[in-house]
Amino acid sequence: MEKIKIYRNIAKLKDIDLFYFDTKTEGPTILCLHGRWGRAETWCDFIEHYGKQYRIIAPDLRGHGLSGKPISKYTAEEMAGDIIELFDLFKIDSVILVGHSMGGRVAGYIASLYPEFVKALAILDKSASGPSKPNRLPLDQLSAVDPVTKDWPLPFSSLKEAMEFIQQATDSKLGYQYFMNSLIETVEGYQMMFSSQAVAANIAYEENWFHLLPGIECLVLLIRAKGSGAVSDEEFAKMQSLLPNCLAREILHHDHNVHLGNKEEFYRFFDEFLNDVNE
Repeated sequence: MEKIKIYRNIAKLKDIDLFYFDTKTEGPTILCLHGRWGRAETWCDFIEHYGKQYRIIAPDLRGHGLSGKPISKYTAEEMAGDIIELFDLFKIDSVILVGHSMGGRVAGYIASLYPEFVKALAILDKSASGPSKPNRLPLDQLSAVDPVTKDWPLPFSSLKEAMEFIQQATDSKLGYQYFMNSLIETVEGYQMMFSSQAVAANIAYEENWFHLLPGIECLVLLIRAKGSGAVSDEEFAKMQSLLPNCLAREILHHDHNVHLGNKEEFYRFFDEFLNDVNE
């Protein structure tokens, strides 16, 4: 089978450089947003699956991968603004937007704040809930420590040490691969490509966004993983009730990486979604 070529480049935006994948293929554009600690790399299988029929763009979001990592709050609004700048740069006026986890929140904000750009939206294993008491601390008073990797012995002294440690620290093969995608060799040793400050701020400034859902009028595909814990039964039902045009599906696999845990089931649901979009 012919492989889909992935072009890599860096978009020079007003305040930040964003690294991105781009298939440059003909057809409607699907833009994919990864989760926290992730990279565009997480979408490679998706690109192989849909890259012949669609142009697929997948950036490393700010604070992650090869994109810029300025000291900032890393709010969903801020990340959404980066993507709108990317649309303007590429002269894109309509996309099918897909976001996993943190990327699902960013995608939801884009669809709410900039609906003119979004033809349809897919939110993968991400609840619209937030902390009961949102953080109000100013940025300079926040800890810059990522709660997940704070106790990791970074930098790792060798690739072998990194692989063994990350395998023990993660709860599945997909989780292991997810973090391995962000591992990079440096002069000091093997480091993670995401910014700890970015991750810590993104977590600290996360807020409930149920109030945005009624204003998202395009078709929305909600997918959650059965048993992952990312989206509770109550939250899943509430999101469905608030979205005007919703297609809700559940993957019978517990892994949070719903687009990879059970690919056959995921692509069946996503094909159904695309058929509805294209009718």
